[in-house]
Amino acid sequence: MKIVNKKATFDYEILDRFEAGIVLSGQEVKSLRSGHAKLDGSFVRILGSEAYLINAHIFPYLYARPEGYDPKKTRKLLLHKRELISIKSKIDGANLTLIPISWYTKGPRIKLEVGLARGKKQYEKREKMRREQQKRELERDFRGKVK
Repeated sequence: MKIVNKKATFDYEILDRFEAGIVLSGQEVKSLRSGHAKLDGSFVRILGSEAYLINAHIFPYLYARPEGYDPKKTRKLLLHKRELISIKSKIDGANLTLIPISWYTKGPRIKLEVGLARGKKQYEKREKMRREQQKRELERDFRGKVK
């Protein structure tokens, strides 16, 4: 099971990746394992000496009680202290941000891949789309001609 944030690689240039555990309730784990979650518009904030995932949407589990469940609540991330210090120093030193890239399972655990990223400008996005289009056209033109 893997849930990917597709807008992350389009809107940001990812410089470094980290693996983080996440504090979840039982119904959130079951909902994630069935693939009912979105990372669109979410981000990671470091407050004090802890990291938090903000604005990630985990849909309520179908067979759980819906009373008192907030699908967009703030969730704590589990990182080593030296990783947090390293990330915080990199963010403070440059114009970088932390974004969630994907949720995945690793054995019985659910992990969140977090990326240290720099925002792309609009012209960079257009240029990348143009290069991909040219590559597709070349592949189409030379499909049966090159051996």
